[in-house]
Amino acid sequence: MMKKFSEVVDQNLGRLEQYVPVVAKVHGGTHPEFHDVKKLFDKISEKIKNIKSEKPNLDNELKQLREITKNYTVPDDVCESYESVYNMLEELDKSYKA
Repeated sequence: MMKKFSEVVDQNLGRLEQYVPVVAKVHGGTHPEFHDVKKLFDKISEKIKNIKSEKPNLDNELKQLREITKNYTVPDDVCESYESVYNMLEELDKSYKA
């Protein structure tokens, strides 16, 4: 069964906030698109925290994330943290659409 958006947020947001800046620092040189991923994630995170409703409007940010990440395709030359970030963002995206 698909997890609810609020469950995915509770489960992943804190870890994403830890991982995303580190991955941007480590892989941003070889994967400059990750800087865009970080900017979008920062917007998403802010919206989730500022809007107390069940689901803030994230359609635009998630659409851009899918484009930048080629639907969360993990590059071959990255670490597990990078892969984790994409997996958590994809889970967030899927639960948002559910």
